[in-house]
Amino acid sequence: MNFELVDLKAFVAVAELGSFNRAAELLNLSQPALSRRIQKLEDTLGVALFERSTRHVALTMVGRDFIPKVRRFLDEFESSLLGISDLGARSGGQITIASVPTAVFYFLPNAISRFSVAFPRIRIRILDLGANEGLEAVARGEADFGINFIGTSHPDIEFTPLAEDPFVVACRHDHPLASQEAATWEELTAHRVITVGRTSGNRALIDNALAQHGLKLSWSYEITHLASSLGLVEAGLGVAVLPKLATPASGHPIIRTIPLSHPRISRTIGVVRRHGAILSPMAARFLEVLLGSWKA
Repeated sequence: MNFELVDLKAFVAVAELGSFNRAAELLNLSQPALSRRIQKLEDTLGVALFERSTRHVALTMVGRDFIPKVRRFLDEFESSLLGISDLGARSGGQITIASVPTAVFYFLPNAISRFSVAFPRIRIRILDLGANEGLEAVARGEADFGINFIGTSHPDIEFTPLAEDPFVVACRHDHPLASQEAATWEELTAHRVITVGRTSGNRALIDNALAQHGLKLSWSYEITHLASSLGLVEAGLGVAVLPKLATPASGHPIIRTIPLSHPRISRTIGVVRRHGAILSPMAARFLEVLLGSWKA
């Protein structure tokens, strides 16, 4: 095909910045030269990649599908160049992992530490994303693999379980629930509940499980990120429903964590991969270390 590497870089720059002017400045090109490169790429592919107006530049549907493939190609090309320059020593390269934030904290540090001892020149990119966004990043090929709690029914995803993570309630030590060894979901109706929004994978899991028992979560405060709920709990604004992995360690001076039952709701944390995808040797090696670290 009649296009150059810089044409692909130009496409990515315009897509990420949403502006031909700013992309031209970033690439040290004149705007007409940048426009010619984009036009050449579009002519070669036979499709329009951008919708253009005097004030707005946006990706077409084809462009939105093309952008993750181009990013991955450029990443792999750069990694290949690093690998060539590292011949005779430890191979260079990059691994990309799409992980839900709680798993980044709980699962990855030990595996990264062990892996980096053996392969110090491998760069690791972590995309700490919500469950839905992380799963799509793996399905689109933007990440080598991911750590998630959804994906078991996705047609393009292979799911390998790692651990069970039950939902619990977090409250202050001076809260009435703090004196109990456990609490039920029905008991929460008497308290101001803090939870994540309906677009969250955690919330969908909770709502679906409660609906099967004829229950519904009654909430007072809705947040986007799990970690934010703990700040509201510390301030005495209510109790938070969240996965156990997202709660502070035992012995926290302010917050106590109590199991929730009737029903017991848990999420399964696991490794997600594109069905049939072949991992690079370094990504496969890191995955071995990750699974070995957890089993150990």
